[in-house]
Amino acid sequence: MSVTIYHNPDCGTSRNTLAMIRQSGVEPTVVEYLKTPPSRELLGQLIAAMGISVRALLREKGTPYQELGLNDAKWTDDELLDFMMAHPILINRPIVVTPKGTRLCRPSEAVIDLLNDPVGRFVKEDGEVIEVR
Repeated sequence: MSVTIYHNPDCGTSRNTLAMIRQSGVEPTVVEYLKTPPSRELLGQLIAAMGISVRALLREKGTPYQELGLNDAKWTDDELLDFMMAHPILINRPIVVTPKGTRLCRPSEAVIDLLNDPVGRFVKEDGEVIEVR
């Protein structure tokens, strides 16, 4: 199974998602999107594949979201994409792409439905136990 994760190693949710993918027996393609941001075209394709709005992919915490006034509804999708291209930290993560679909995996257990053989039990970094049925 081919799996790609748009990953930030400083993010606990992203680390948990990556660990769940690896525990399923898959070594994914890991794209550290802060070092290698997706192109504007690819980002648009990912958003479309997830079936979410551009705004739904914006990350607020730990980003220039407030300083840029991105909470204002005046910004168009194209303008929001421009902000994400200029400040990749605004792209929420992790985004996982598999043959089963593309998803923003928040919470990390959202990745389970995208995997062929998810592990039966996973313990997140914070100690929360995820049981796969």
